[in-house]
Amino acid sequence: MSLLRNFATVGGATLTSRVLGFVRDILMAAALGTGPVADAFVVAFRFPNLFRRLFAEGAFNSAFVPLFARTLEGDGKESAKAFAQEAMAGLLTVLALVTAVAMIAMPILMLVLAPGFISDSNKFDLTVFLTRITFPYLTLVSILALISGVLNGLGRFAAAAFAPTLLNVVLIGVLWVLLAAGLAGEAEAGIWLAIGVVIGGFAQLAMVIGDLHRAGFLLKLVRPRWSDRMKRLVSLGVPGVIAGGITQINIVVGTMIASLQAGAVSLLYYADRLYQLPLGVVGIAIGVVLLPELSRRLKAGDDDGVKDASERSLEFAMLLTLPAAVALAAIPIPLVSVLFERGAFGEEARLGTAAALQAFAIGLPSFVLIKVFSPAFFAREDTKTPMLIGGLSVAVNIACSLALFPLIGHVGIALATSIAGWVNALVLYYLIAKRGYWHLERALLLKVAILFACAIAMGALLISLAGVLEPQLVVTAPLWVRVIALGALVFAGIITFFGLAHVTGAAKLSEMKRLLTRKPVANDGHLD
Repeated sequence: MSLLRNFATVGGATLTSRVLGFVRDILMAAALGTGPVADAFVVAFRFPNLFRRLFAEGAFNSAFVPLFARTLEGDGKESAKAFAQEAMAGLLTVLALVTAVAMIAMPILMLVLAPGFISDSNKFDLTVFLTRITFPYLTLVSILALISGVLNGLGRFAAAAFAPTLLNVVLIGVLWVLLAAGLAGEAEAGIWLAIGVVIGGFAQLAMVIGDLHRAGFLLKLVRPRWSDRMKRLVSLGVPGVIAGGITQINIVVGTMIASLQAGAVSLLYYADRLYQLPLGVVGIAIGVVLLPELSRRLKAGDDDGVKDASERSLEFAMLLTLPAAVALAAIPIPLVSVLFERGAFGEEARLGTAAALQAFAIGLPSFVLIKVFSPAFFAREDTKTPMLIGGLSVAVNIACSLALFPLIGHVGIALATSIAGWVNALVLYYLIAKRGYWHLERALLLKVAILFACAIAMGALLISLAGVLEPQLVVTAPLWVRVIALGALVFAGIITFFGLAHVTGAAKLSEMKRLLTRKPVANDGHLD
């Protein structure tokens, strides 16, 4: 199957999940707004959600997939299955210990996650309680990640990619009932949402176990063993998870600082949800699919295939990410207003979320580039280099957040996250080129520059068109009118960008089709 077709499978699944996520967040904004219950649930949900993004969206796979793929390729199916079972046993043992300690020490842990909540004892206590409810999701999502890694190593991407949709389906159902019951803004609403997170975790795990069974690769519980393979997995896995999840770690750091400003945690959450759509569809698809592809080609000594796959991934990423970033920066208020402004989510929340969204949009291309560049190291079983670069990124994020937060509040935290993302991406590429893995050709750089110019032109059109459609976009207009007006904006942006890209030659329609269907260069027939 074409590499880009796999991108489309994972990206399409992620798009489905993110669309449902928007429905969830629209309902959540109406039910919780940006008040203390919303802040408490966002922090309680942030912790398991961090692990979902670290594990289920590719970071865990940075260590597990190359080892699993090489074992499968070199030693056969049974040996690979035994390795996966050993990894699952070890993971469950660690998770049991972590869960036990965390549940007991949750108040202390919350002092780190949300130090600003100390001044409000009710909010602090509610956050501790909700986080204790959601904490078991960590175990569920971690096992989900391991099984997803096995499925990805076997070339099966659909079930693992679609599993996150089930969490959103469950939470949408819970929110619908809460709104119908008139529990908006109540602590009880946060409690039921936290319970829904755990139920959604079980649903996701059931989906991937079913697909594993259909693949004839069902894993059994075995006794944990500290074997050489487990030592290798741990030595690669710890730095791999840290490196692959740096963007999410930066967001958690931002949450900690934002807890010092009332409502800031919720504002950043809603802005984060909007820019995570293109990041999820493009970045996660690339991160999940590109890594096993590079691992197989490196194993076969196919250097041309490695370079070709990397370049096509970057071209695909920028073709979709640049217009998305410019659009988020150009029309944040219409986007936030139409999606979230209703119920407990008012004008102040709209303006605060829109400002944060613009700051996040600056870093969106860098977040996707990290997903493109990191597999160059992970596929070579080098997880320490991205981890060290990620550590630099976190240091930059903390320094910029502390410097900007007193000046521009929560917007400074979003801007710091973007700055840290660019530092991470640029240093990754510098080392890729320096070590001779691959480098950007002048023709590709020119294409990216033209695509950026096309995106800027599209952004200018969107700003002008948003002004014309302002009467249809205001909160007092009927919802269906606002949705149609926003849809018109989005459609105009798409037509404008891809039309300009075609006319300028940066992305001819025929080239777009080729990009999505052409198989990478290969010197070993079985790789495709």
